[in-house]
Amino acid sequence: MEWAKLISAKRIGRLEKPEDKIGGPRSPFQRDYDRILFSSAFRRLQDKTQVFPLAKSDYVRTRLTHSLEVSSVGRSLGVMVGDEIIKRHPELEKRGITAGDFGTIVATACLAHDIGNPPFGHAGESAIQDWFCRSGKGQSYLDDKELSTQTKADFEKFEGNAQGFRVLTRLQFSSQDGGMQLTCAVLGAYTKYPRASDVDKAEAGGISGKKFGFVQQDQPHFEQLANELGLIRKGTLLAWHRHPLAFLVEAADDICYRIMDVEDGFRSEHLAYSEVKPLFEAVLDSTSLARLESMTSDKQRVEFLRAKAIGVAIDQAVAVFLDKEKELLSGEFDSELLEHIPLAAGFKAFKTLAQKRVYGVRPVIEIEACGFRVIGGLLESFLDAVYDAASNGDKMSPRSQTIAGLMPEGCWNHGMDYRERLHAVTDSVSGMTDSYALTMYQRLYGISLP
Repeated sequence: MEWAKLISAKRIGRLEKPEDKIGGPRSPFQRDYDRILFSSAFRRLQDKTQVFPLAKSDYVRTRLTHSLEVSSVGRSLGVMVGDEIIKRHPELEKRGITAGDFGTIVATACLAHDIGNPPFGHAGESAIQDWFCRSGKGQSYLDDKELSTQTKADFEKFEGNAQGFRVLTRLQFSSQDGGMQLTCAVLGAYTKYPRASDVDKAEAGGISGKKFGFVQQDQPHFEQLANELGLIRKGTLLAWHRHPLAFLVEAADDICYRIMDVEDGFRSEHLAYSEVKPLFEAVLDSTSLARLESMTSDKQRVEFLRAKAIGVAIDQAVAVFLDKEKELLSGEFDSELLEHIPLAAGFKAFKTLAQKRVYGVRPVIEIEACGFRVIGGLLESFLDAVYDAASNGDKMSPRSQTIAGLMPEGCWNHGMDYRERLHAVTDSVSGMTDSYALTMYQRLYGISLP
């Protein structure tokens, strides 16, 4: 892969047109950032779970605040990497590319990294997968002989990252080809898992093959993207090696959720300061730790320690990226950057503690369990209505007409084929906020009225 191609300002849906001019006070990558920030899909992240579903506290993070923090860390990673990459590749500077462009590309991809996540966090992904795989009703909708193996896998292995690619390239601004029509550089950095759903993850190999990043319906857009960027294909598989900057997007997310989830655990009183402090002591130097003595509260100490730990992780991740630049460009390096930093074990301990003491606390599990019922119930109700239309020549029963009328306007129409109707319902449910999904379920099943 070559940086000159990887930093492409051409836009999906407009690839035949000249590349947007790089440089000037507002770059094409900055415009991408603004498009995402002002989109309705991004705004809905304010009521989507990060760790604590339907949290009553105004402090703990939602997907929105998490995405903004990841974007901030991603900008730092991108600028620091870009500064050195441009020195190594002077031809980039001649094109007008700056370290700031690297930072904006990564920050923008980070801003969108959770935009496809369904309600109730990762439990929501599992709920959709479970309904299509284990529910008799869900399986019946995938038994249609006209559906390909790949399309069935798209639903049975539902993936928020692939759904995010749909949001960015199809669902937002759905009337135009390419959706938001973002630059190839940003979409490449966004796509952490550039493979199809029916490709075996062991065969695809590496961290880039761990999950899938696009559904069959969106495969043409991804292939256009891969060709424009010069991504390396993994043999004959529908799988590619990552855009190098996707490793920085992943690192920014890893840094934030490992450290901030522990901080949220402390602020929600699931973790004591005596449990949190040793984690920071393992990754910070004595100079930083000495400043704790002047602070008057544990809350202030944890906020200070969090800021310092993020700085250390950023510096070490940048060093690994620059050391592995050639392997990243050739596709030989395919693992998480944080696994290779000197303090890898120290930062992994944050994740271990969160898994033991934060993610599994009773309030989280209770609402996650509720999420399975809510998402399954919504899928069943809406798919019954849409299936009724498909089975009866679009002559829907009064009940089906009523339920279908509750789906977002323009989400589906009678002219859609069977696969498109399945996607329309899944797009609708996965796009809901936690509160809206719960309210919709209660109303559909008569538990509450408007």
